[in-house]
Amino acid sequence: MADKYIGKLLDNRYEILEVIGTGGMAVVYKALCHRLNRYVAVKILKDEYAKDEEFRNRFHAESHAIAMVSHPNIVAVYDVSRSNSVEYIVMELIDGMSLKQYMARRGKLTQKEAIHFTTQILRALSHAHSKGIIHRDIKPHNIMILRDSTVRVTDFGIARLESSQKTVTREAFGSVHYIAPEQAKGSNIDCRADIYSTGVVLYEMLTGRLPYEGDTPVSIAIQHINSLPLSPREINPEIPEALEKITMKAMASSLPKRYFSTDEMIEDLENFRKNPQMEVMYEPPVSKEEEDLSDTRKISIIREDDFEEEMFEKKKRKKSGSRFPMIMAIVALAIFIASAIVLAVTMFSKNTDKSNDTPNVVGMTISEASVKYEDFNIIENVEKREYSDEYEEGVIIKQTPNENEENKSGEIYVVVSRGKRGQFMLREVYGMEEAQARMVLEREGLVCMVQHENSEEVAQGNVIRTEPGSDSWVSKGDVIKVYVSLGKGGVPDLLGKTESAATAALEGVKLAKGTVTEEYSDTVPKGCVIRQDVPAGETKEEGTEIGFTISKGPRPSGEKTPTTTETTQKQPTDKRSVIKQEIRLPSSPDTFVVKITVNGEKQYEKTHKGTDGSVTVTLRGNGTANVCVYIDGSPFQEIQRNFD
Repeated sequence: MADKYIGKLLDNRYEILEVIGTGGMAVVYKALCHRLNRYVAVKILKDEYAKDEEFRNRFHAESHAIAMVSHPNIVAVYDVSRSNSVEYIVMELIDGMSLKQYMARRGKLTQKEAIHFTTQILRALSHAHSKGIIHRDIKPHNIMILRDSTVRVTDFGIARLESSQKTVTREAFGSVHYIAPEQAKGSNIDCRADIYSTGVVLYEMLTGRLPYEGDTPVSIAIQHINSLPLSPREINPEIPEALEKITMKAMASSLPKRYFSTDEMIEDLENFRKNPQMEVMYEPPVSKEEEDLSDTRKISIIREDDFEEEMFEKKKRKKSGSRFPMIMAIVALAIFIASAIVLAVTMFSKNTDKSNDTPNVVGMTISEASVKYEDFNIIENVEKREYSDEYEEGVIIKQTPNENEENKSGEIYVVVSRGKRGQFMLREVYGMEEAQARMVLEREGLVCMVQHENSEEVAQGNVIRTEPGSDSWVSKGDVIKVYVSLGKGGVPDLLGKTESAATAALEGVKLAKGTVTEEYSDTVPKGCVIRQDVPAGETKEEGTEIGFTISKGPRPSGEKTPTTTETTQKQPTDKRSVIKQEIRLPSSPDTFVVKITVNGEKQYEKTHKGTDGSVTVTLRGNGTANVCVYIDGSPFQEIQRNFD
């Protein structure tokens, strides 16, 4: 049966082309965005969920929250929309394979690969956690590996704002092979659940196998709660001891023994790169049964200081006929049965009401509050964030109930700061493709001025940095310089530079100045480059000569300008290719002049208003050409277009 969405056009913009993936709750399609002329991935809710109004509303609200996340290691969310009762998310289309597919081809990975991938996963999660979002389903299937070994974390399908956690359900249970013990029990979770799952992924990369296997999902989940896996070095003795400890610390079933944050784990991995003999602060449990028994003693009414020592001595002596092994077996069996009951109940029932006095969470982030007061649900309505001159963006400024008030539900409703009034924190767009970065920034009302330069670290077409840098306070309408990589050894952009500056730019990338010509120009200042023989970004061998043309300024009034007839006789029919180019204009209450040139030739000039939003122009050219946009005579944007 043909898919009903194939061939449809959502919101008169996204043309659905083919199915590229199917998950538990949604289907992912390849689609063409007609507005920006690029391919995207569109995730559409399955019919059985789309018919549930409550689920649709939750999906819509949480999708908007996830769209707040913008990081080079997280799949970009371009749009969240509802078209004729169809809920969908538009994301970047990934050209690569999943980590699961990669491991299936390679088996266990090298230490270098495992650390490289894990660090990128943790950086993605660190950014999400800073926004109060827990992924809750980290697994190799949701980690995409691009051709340049960059990682993209995908599928926030069961992600939750820490402020809006619900009781665990089948759909939100995650993948049981990677699930954290507290998540399996149905407890409230925080960012450490993602760390546990990442630890399992690291374990699998290093050993080539999963820590726990079983016949049913419940049996595997119970192992996460009650068992200890084989240490990685027992499976692969070549794994350094420090790396094993990092892995096992991430997978610690006891929350206090696990990494407190992704940044803490990243730091250990970075230190391990530098010194594989480093010491890792990790206390391995003697056995799961003894760990659980010890925890039980801590909350027991009877606190006998010498009880633990006595039990240890009895076990060590192992006297014939001792009843201790039988007692331990009974205790272990009781814990196993109790855990199974808790798991079964919490998977399909709602949390019981809590009765506690409300703590003070003002001044904390949602992540910090959720970790410190894990018995409470910190609930935020993203739509009601407020500006604050006192608290930074992302910090709680109000709460209901107030501190010390009775709280039977265990829920605390909070208002979070949007930052200083009229200002907000500039997002990190490092490593993003130019179009994606511009969309992220322009969606927040910022004006992007794109400039290009060479980079040995950042792939061609991706963002190197911005001015001002990320985490700077900016306001709507501010101009942000976005520096985009030309790649290693690419020809620099010479347009608008003086001859000496152009020469220096060429020498800086070990290229040479070629033939320099001059001609009149009414648009480019005298002494500045009008066009260059080789387009910016094209890779050339060291020492290659690059010629360019310098402006002589406006043509003198007394000098004859070729007539239309003369021009027609001298110039053959224009055989250049024609393209349409959309230019997003800066948001401004004022009017301004927009001028567009192709390789220095002016092809458009007109006055616009900031309310126009964008303009689509017809341009002519051959091969790869530089399209430059000027606002009131100042460089605004540069685009490389292929006219072939």
